[in-house]
Amino acid sequence: MLTPVVMLIGHEIFGETGLLVTGISISLLYLLLSRMVVMNFADVPRDGATGLVLKNGLVQTLSEWILTAPGKGRSTACLSLELDDFNGLRSRLGEDVSNEILRQITARMLSVLRSTDVLARNGRSGFLLGLSPIRRIDLEAMIQLSARLHEAIEEPLVVNGMNVHLSACSGFCLLTRSPGSNPEALIDASEVALSEAKQQGAGSIRAFTQDMQAAAMPDPALRERIELALSNGEIRPWYQPQVSTNTGKVTGVEALARWIHPEKGVVPPSDFLPVIEASGLSGRLGEVILFHALTALKSLDQAGTVLPVMGVNFSDAELRDPRLVDRIRWELDRFDLAPQRLGIEILENVIADHDSDVISRNIQGLSEMGCYIDLDDFGTGHASISSIRRFAVGRLKIDRSFITKVDEDQQQQRMVSAILTMAEQLQLETLAEGVETPGEHAMLAQLGCGHVQGFGVARPMAVEDLPGWIDLHEARLDATLRIGRKIG
Repeated sequence: MLTPVVMLIGHEIFGETGLLVTGISISLLYLLLSRMVVMNFADVPRDGATGLVLKNGLVQTLSEWILTAPGKGRSTACLSLELDDFNGLRSRLGEDVSNEILRQITARMLSVLRSTDVLARNGRSGFLLGLSPIRRIDLEAMIQLSARLHEAIEEPLVVNGMNVHLSACSGFCLLTRSPGSNPEALIDASEVALSEAKQQGAGSIRAFTQDMQAAAMPDPALRERIELALSNGEIRPWYQPQVSTNTGKVTGVEALARWIHPEKGVVPPSDFLPVIEASGLSGRLGEVILFHALTALKSLDQAGTVLPVMGVNFSDAELRDPRLVDRIRWELDRFDLAPQRLGIEILENVIADHDSDVISRNIQGLSEMGCYIDLDDFGTGHASISSIRRFAVGRLKIDRSFITKVDEDQQQQRMVSAILTMAEQLQLETLAEGVETPGEHAMLAQLGCGHVQGFGVARPMAVEDLPGWIDLHEARLDATLRIGRKIG
């Protein structure tokens, strides 16, 4: 007979109610504890593998705690935890086994926590923990709690008859040490501490300090230089064509940010995009790219080169702007362009990790206006079918990690086929990103993927180079068709 969950009074760290679990099965424990979470988050999307709320659910709760706790003489803290080398484990054992491991790890961590604490899923191998407000919380208490979580994770797991050994790194920040008084600042600080812990090696624990904040912030001079580049037109889009696998015709282009430095030439996106995000300039970048993209689309129309769709990436920060739909409508009217000419590209993790009503309304509003909604990097996040429907997605852009060597790797073919079958059932269009070889292009066409994009089709190029490339591409298509008719 299973031993029941025993509630104990007198938690040795917090002096408040805690949980002790003895002799209960992991699967039953998972069900019991996940129900506790569901009671508090009935309308909040949860992670499919663990049942935990996602990051935005924790943000909402932290907002309430930060607002009310100080007045009651209490405080809170946030902890970020990441399993060491879990992606390698996932590649070795597969998705199903990895999800079972996550479920068991989740149950173990919940057994260490109070029922009022909030554990959230963060990415493929990470977790976030918000501590419900208490009277006494200090570095020593948080270190002890972190150590208990690590011990729970490091106890060997048995999955499908296999012993699995795991470890984790964690970083935490006390509200009293947070660089800001909002939940995002508290979470960001805990993630900065986590990054520091990961640099120290597997199993490490670090507390957030102001020195870490200074090290994590972008160089002020570089930030100022990037602001200047955004203002003077050095940062602008280059355009990567997308083609139909059925006709070979160009069906659109994606606008990709490039920094054309007057001395250094083309600066790689990896050298400036992270700085833009960390500096809070994502919204400004979005405005710049959209303006240049619509200007290019209109000028190409006037020159006789008509592109069906211009795809523009929208960041999380832009999608949270309650005025976004009106701003896009005004921009399209300004350039006298139909909404159907604009593709809104949204990263999968944006709709997987957030349940913001503002984001949902914006995407729905843009879709109703007539804009195309593309779900970018599909397969790398945790977007559910319900979230795809909720956010009015029209096309899935399959991440390049599924496309590489798809013509040689049967497992890749099966994965892509599964995505394409799902898309067909949901009546969604599909586009494969990162196509680099004729073999990959041919296999994707054979499997039924509607569109392709990548270096194997064309590299991103300046707007002035687009008409020439399109003319050459269409000339090659015409020549191929003439040869085909002669052979037939």
